Amino acid sequence: MSTMAFSQNATIRGVILDENDTPIYDVNIKAGDLGTATNINGFYELKIPANQDVTIVFTHLSHKPITQTFNLKSGQELEFNPVMKVDVEQIGVVVINTNTRQSVTGVTTIAPEMIRTIKGAQPGVENILKTLPGVNISNELSTQYSVRGGNFDENLVYVNEIEVYRPFLIRSGQQEGLSFVNTDLVQNVDFSAGGFQAKYGDKLSSVLDITYRNPIKFGLRADLSLLGGSIAAETVSKDSKFSGIVGLRYRDNSLLINSLETETNVVPVFADAQTYLTYKFSDKFHLNFLGNLSLNKYDFKPQNRQTNFGTIDNPVALLVFYEGQEKDRYQTAFGAFKANYFVNDDLTLKLITSAYHTTEEEYFDILAQYRLGEVNSNIGDEDLGEVEFSEGIGSQLTHARNNLDAVIVNVEHKGDYKIDEESTLEWSAKYTHEDIRDRLVEWEVIDSAGFSINPPNIDAFNDQPYSPYEGPLVAFQNVRATNKVLIDRLQAYLQYSKRTKLGEHDVFYNAGVRVHNWNVSGDAIESKSHTVFSPRAQFAIKPNWEKDMLFRFAAGMYYQPPFYRELRDSSGVVQPDVKAQKSVHFVLGNEYSFELWDRPFKLVSEAYYKSLSDVNPYTLENVRIRYRAKNNAKAYAYGLDLRLNGEFVKGTESWFSFSYLKTEENIEDRGYIARPTDQRLKFGVLFQDYVPSIPDLKMYLNLVYNTGVPGGSPSYADPYDYQNRLRDYKRADLGISYVLVDQNKTYNSSWKRHFKELTIGFEIFNMFDVQNSITNTWVRDVYSKRQYAIPNYLTPRVFNVRLSTRF
Repeated sequence: MSTMAFSQNATIRGVILDENDTPIYDVNIKAGDLGTATNINGFYELKIPANQDVTIVFTHLSHKPITQTFNLKSGQELEFNPVMKVDVEQIGVVVINTNTRQSVTGVTTIAPEMIRTIKGAQPGVENILKTLPGVNISNELSTQYSVRGGNFDENLVYVNEIEVYRPFLIRSGQQEGLSFVNTDLVQNVDFSAGGFQAKYGDKLSSVLDITYRNPIKFGLRADLSLLGGSIAAETVSKDSKFSGIVGLRYRDNSLLINSLETETNVVPVFADAQTYLTYKFSDKFHLNFLGNLSLNKYDFKPQNRQTNFGTIDNPVALLVFYEGQEKDRYQTAFGAFKANYFVNDDLTLKLITSAYHTTEEEYFDILAQYRLGEVNSNIGDEDLGEVEFSEGIGSQLTHARNNLDAVIVNVEHKGDYKIDEESTLEWSAKYTHEDIRDRLVEWEVIDSAGFSINPPNIDAFNDQPYSPYEGPLVAFQNVRATNKVLIDRLQAYLQYSKRTKLGEHDVFYNAGVRVHNWNVSGDAIESKSHTVFSPRAQFAIKPNWEKDMLFRFAAGMYYQPPFYRELRDSSGVVQPDVKAQKSVHFVLGNEYSFELWDRPFKLVSEAYYKSLSDVNPYTLENVRIRYRAKNNAKAYAYGLDLRLNGEFVKGTESWFSFSYLKTEENIEDRGYIARPTDQRLKFGVLFQDYVPSIPDLKMYLNLVYNTGVPGGSPSYADPYDYQNRLRDYKRADLGISYVLVDQNKTYNSSWKRHFKELTIGFEIFNMFDVQNSITNTWVRDVYSKRQYAIPNYLTPRVFNVRLSTRF
């Protein structure tokens, strides 16, 4: 455009929202022959002739049109943020239909309001993810999840294009703390369970892509319950150049942990502060800041425990009396700047810098003395439920002094160029420096009937009391290591996307390649360097059929260069020769949109196969992963994911999910056995309803059924000797709420006029009080040599009340 032409133009821009302050994607904006559309964040920009009346029409399939006339001076810039009202006759389309961008790339989109409304024992995005097909969460005290046979370390998480990290020393869900994602700040949630694009990083399983919102006006949101609370505030300056949102969260899991079968004095306190700030220096240059400070404190003093198991005819109980305590501290700080330079309508350049610092302490000394015996089952007896005859007596002393200090720094350049209306080119170059200092000191001593038990993997396994043992006493488990590790990474990707026609059919495809080079060095560590290339591609076609269908196919090579935890073997020693695990994905998907009961529904089906090589085997202890730091295995995973979502109740969205998965590994050519994440069957339901005569009285039901995974074996056991599975995981959470105030109600004189939203609620976690187990505790009877697997149960039925409000 020439300078003369530019001087005769004015610019109008803004964000288009619906009545719930949610940005609307793909709003058509026309001013005569000029036109544009809103992006995924609801943002638009249009240049119009200056010094004349210009009528702009805003239209969207599911909203009522808006018409506005402007007369701007030459060079003037005006911000116009209209709110579009829902077209009542098409409200179903608003609730159900996703935009084409998400459909063709195999992305599942979750409405932010659903995440904020449907809470759980561990509220957040993960509470909704567990109802999706292919996603497994079998511990309600944890926010970690596995996807299609992968483990917890194989998932990417981005917030506003910035990769975020988790603590390193996590060993159990109840010590874990809060999820990084603050749902009060969320604008968009996209999730891909496999076959994702090259622009996403190097992990084997999934991508969770979060966008925090840019506020357009002042607002305040608060949520309070017996488990803690959160508050979020957002504002924007008068000239609209600065906008910011900040969220504070506090979490106390005492209500959940004190309901466990182990009686304790426990103080699990987690808190964090997050902020997302934007400053628009000019029309072309915007600067964003994402910050997070998290403080997690876990003080645990167990007292006693009784676990009843066995059968009705032969009931058995384990009684444990504890001494000692556990003190854990996790403190993390994260900050990132993102500079956006909009060169023109087609070219955008970005520079992202971030720093992550974590200091973690894990200290405990716990003595557990146990009695294992038969239970009095005589009804009416005053000693009913008491252990009458002890079959085993012993004790266990565990000790840890684990410290970790890690700093991770990133610098990345990203860009995208719109070649034409149908083609886009994206690229990135990224440098990462990781500085990790780690001290690992753990040991465990076990005795049975007064005799110290040696570990089973040494030749001098004692046979007391039948044979005298004259060798040295050895701790059952003993890990001692000190590591200082430096890892430098260079990453880059190039990706091309195009939308076109194949006859009368709409076609979309993209292809890209990633390259990742990393170098491992450190004290007493030989420097090692590795490089991998990852080509990936997707193809989607929407046939011009009477039935609304879309077909997708994705294939690619996915590497996972080792993070620090994958380099550290079971003895705590860092192995720099560990290579990247490799996985080849094949994903075939279908989306079928149809109407039922005059309401829209969608059935999404995906079949997948993953071939894995250079696998780094691991054991899973609750949610702590311990790698062998060897690429001595190969594996595979295949399965089928189905999800039906729609308005089962008019005006609400619900879905039903089903998954079948089989994943096995072959370690050192010993044969294929089930991997620790071999979750064969999974059913998930997220159902919303309301009382027709009282529509403000709402309900949600969150149901999950997972078949048991391998994990019932002793932690030291050879997986080829033990393939025990845990019991099936069954859980139902129910929430009932009453809306006192929302955008559909106005109050002029009542105290309610101070609120934009006000909701009170009641929740029942684990409604049917199912005894789910996450691991087994193994105790030994020295006389019979028999080992007993004692289930470690998760939380029983718990009641909670909640108050949510927005000003």
